[in-house]
Amino acid sequence: MTHILLVEDDKSIVTNLTEFLQKEGFAITSVDGQTKALALLEESAPTFDLMLLDVSLAEGNGFATCRAVKSTTNLPVIFLTASGDEYSVVTGLDLGADDYIAKPFRPRELISRIHNIMRRYGKANTVLEYQNLTVDVNRGTVSKDGREILLSALEYRLLLYFMNNKDIVLSRSQLLDALWDMAGEFVNDNTLTVYIKRLREKIEKDPQNPELIKTIRGMGYKMGD
Repeated sequence: MTHILLVEDDKSIVTNLTEFLQKEGFAITSVDGQTKALALLEESAPTFDLMLLDVSLAEGNGFATCRAVKSTTNLPVIFLTASGDEYSVVTGLDLGADDYIAKPFRPRELISRIHNIMRRYGKANTVLEYQNLTVDVNRGTVSKDGREILLSALEYRLLLYFMNNKDIVLSRSQLLDALWDMAGEFVNDNTLTVYIKRLREKIEKDPQNPELIKTIRGMGYKMGD
């Protein structure tokens, strides 16, 4: 799983971006300033795959943070900022930033840029596998026993969430959050039941006795042993 360090001091952006990226299968750690970011990297730099960095921070600034990061690590950096002027873009790229995206940005565009940079650095985990299932994240395809199967958008998102959280018991509330519709509509509890049933019918050998997505009574569901 790709682990992203988010350096941003706007709490609402941190909350919304973290929720969105987690639903897309990323692990997120966030800090609100330059000192915390550099201290965290000094302690555990190898655990992170990419940094999302705001230029304007309450403590320190993104340019200085990027310079310090690039001087000691090979960590990819994407600037997220409201400063879309040419000077800021050129300054960020000259300091070694790998990409620059101005706020407000389209979430899907950000995901695409993250994947592109991960491929460039050879870090992309683009294929997920579990038993007889294979998910190609870049192509958005799912195969069972080597044959592609067709899933709806919500079925795919549900499967991807399970694949990225193997061996973890997921509550129904966690799954409902993961299926948050980008159009702004909540998926209700009954709909979740229907989609789990439909997904099992497509991926399980025996949907009545599921082996891939197991029901953990009183707790939720789990993929894995």
